[in-house]
Formats: sequence, C-alpha cells, structure tokens
Amino acid sequence: MENKHDGRQVILYIAMSLDGYIADKNGGVHWLMGDGSDSENKGSYPEFYETIDTVILGYKTYDQVANELFPDHWIYDDRKSYVFTHHQLPNTKLITFTDEEPVGLIEKLKKEEGKDIWICGGASIVNQLLKSDMIDTFCFSIIPTILGEGISLFHHHGMEKKLKLVSTRTYDGIVDLVYKRRL
Repeated sequence: MENKHDGRQVILYIAMSLDGYIADKNGGVHWLMGDGSDSENKGSYPEFYETIDTVILGYKTYDQVANELFPDHWIYDDRKSYVFTHHQLPNTKLITFTDEEPVGLIEKLKKEEGKDIWICGGASIVNQLLKSDMIDTFCFSIIPTILGEGISLFHHHGMEKKLKLVSTRTYDGIVDLVYKRRL
C-alpha cells in the first residue's frame, strides 16, 4: 500500500482495555497483562521494537515508565526518546524534553533518516497526531480486562478515520490488531 508520507512511518503501538482505556481512573496500568494462558509468549512487541529507533511520549507516560514501571533504568536506552512536557528538565543523551507541538516535531523527524517512529503515549499526543492525520499504522493490544472507567485513548474529536485491518494475532488472552490508514 502506497503511503502519502514518504520515509519513516509513524506507528501508534499501544495497549488498551477491552472498553478502550489506556489507564485506569488513577492513571495506573497494573492491569496490563494477559490472562495467564500463555504468559511466556511476548507477543508482537519484540518484533515491533526492532522496527523503530524513536520513541514519543507525553510526560505522564514518561513519568510512569521512568518512576513506576522501570525505576532502575531507562527501558528505551537504545532508542532516542522525545518527551512532551512543559516541565523544564535537562535533556540526556537519549531523552529530549520538549514543549514543541507534537505535529511539528513529527514532521521534522519524518524528514530524517532512520527507522520508524513509535507513538508510545499518551492520549493527548495521539489525538493531536490523529487530528493532523500523522499516524500511518495503528497497533492495538487489547488486554482481556474491562475497566469500566479510566483514561480513554480517543477523545471526542468529531472526525471519522477509516482504517484497513492488515493483521491480527492472539497470545495470552491478548488480541493484537494492526490497521493502516485508508487513503
């Protein structure tokens, strides 16, 4: 399928509950796991991770990854990370903290040589990029949990986006759905 953007692809790869939440009402992600039926299976993530060299995160996602999930080391230490924040934080060799608009940064990154760009989270960044039609591929890992309430992935933006299903995969009670934008 021909993509209207040349070069690097922008990929949303994210887990969500069956009812569409990416975090519980307190921002927690303790529920992000399969049903235990095949817990040794790592699913699509290891393969996906090899296709990217850039990670895009909002500050809440960054804070959760850095301080709750992996407090001893930066888990994406072999990739360049950009964290959108209004906090004045010092950049590191691999993490750039920026208050630039997500669409502008993605436009610049797409012009550079490299592998694909991963939109890791959060919902505000996803919705800004969705509104600007900047996401090429949507990869959803549907976790076998119904939260009932929480942080919704998609905001009410009033725009229809048509997608084409390109693959499915199941493991440990999780369903991976991969869609491409329909042009």
